[in-house]
Amino acid sequence: MSTSIDPTTAPILATYARFPLTIVKGEGSRVWDDQGTRYLDFCSGIAVCSLGHCHPVVVEAIEKQARELIHISNLYYTLPAAELAQELTAAVELPGKTFFANSGAEANDGLIKLARRFGRECPDPESGQARHEIITFNKSFHGRTLGGIAATGQQKIKEGFAPLLPGFTHVPFNQIGALREAISAETCAILLEPLQGEGGVNPATPEFLRAVAKLCREHNLLLMFDEVQCGFGRLGEMMGWRALGVPELEPDAISWAKGMGGGVPIGAFWVHDRKIDDEGTPLSSLLGYGSHGSTYGGNPLVTATSLAVVREIKKANLPANATARESQIRDTIASWNHPALCGVRGKGLMLGIGLNAELLPVPEGKTAAAYLCGELLKNKLLVPPAGAETIRFLPPLNVSAEEVEEALEILKATLIELVAQ
Repeated sequence: MSTSIDPTTAPILATYARFPLTIVKGEGSRVWDDQGTRYLDFCSGIAVCSLGHCHPVVVEAIEKQARELIHISNLYYTLPAAELAQELTAAVELPGKTFFANSGAEANDGLIKLARRFGRECPDPESGQARHEIITFNKSFHGRTLGGIAATGQQKIKEGFAPLLPGFTHVPFNQIGALREAISAETCAILLEPLQGEGGVNPATPEFLRAVAKLCREHNLLLMFDEVQCGFGRLGEMMGWRALGVPELEPDAISWAKGMGGGVPIGAFWVHDRKIDDEGTPLSSLLGYGSHGSTYGGNPLVTATSLAVVREIKKANLPANATARESQIRDTIASWNHPALCGVRGKGLMLGIGLNAELLPVPEGKTAAAYLCGELLKNKLLVPPAGAETIRFLPPLNVSAEEVEEALEILKATLIELVAQ
């Protein structure tokens, strides 16, 4: 691909610390740069490209829908959106309704609005005052909107954007006692990632998830799951929380994005139909006409593509492949007993590999994770960091055993080279 433009000096805001790589082509688990060099991609657009790059199912869905109808106002119905909503409710296996957005951050903002509307409709029983507080967790990540950064339990995400949206309390993850103490008369909901991504790949324990659900029932709080990164087969189940040993839980609302679209920009949140009062008011009815909206959300192009992606994940039984490849990765890394690694966290194909930073020749001003990701890139493997001392493996859900073996060989060789320095 020839061009006179240098992407590294293009007039784009420098909001990302980009690696020195310009990607021009992708196919399956591989990408190529502008010099024709091939890389094994275990980033997948940060868990977005569930079927890999340019999968025939995705390409066909985009091409077919683009010839028929790309966009139409949400003042009208469309068949792709209706079919996708039905498919998503079937995946949740609970009665509910879906709102379509453009990203995970937008989906989480929708959950925040739902929680506040619920807190108004179901006020504190003693004072009669509306409730608005949402409890989230340290090391969480819920997006880059003002609502998302207020909900996020990482101070570095919030810096420079005060005053933040009020009404959020952050408590330690997986600590039931701290959560119980944080609940007040103003609390209306608990929002959590069943498996934290950007905060270091930290899974919730089954005991903690069950305790969260119990506290929500006791205090009439909404149980809201952020499955933007961990949903749609990535953990070995279509719904992420079910892969963590608590299939019996019934969330009140779930946010999604990333892997549900296979690369097209789509987000969504689902709301349970359960009754919230003696009059039989469904929770899903609280966001009625005029309460929420999105010009592009759920347009025919993205919903038709997402429908094809979700159906292919189920048809090809890719959650099972995620589980099989997890075992391969864990067993292989454990067999190395490498001193620079300190274990594998996560589930399915959302895995964090911990680093012993002191054993790596990390340059001043860089984190161990960012440094190792850069060195792996030089050896033709793309992986993203997750915090300062964790790298992530987020390959496509249809990644092969041979591709996983290749990635692990690159990781091992790179570590040996670096530790030798």
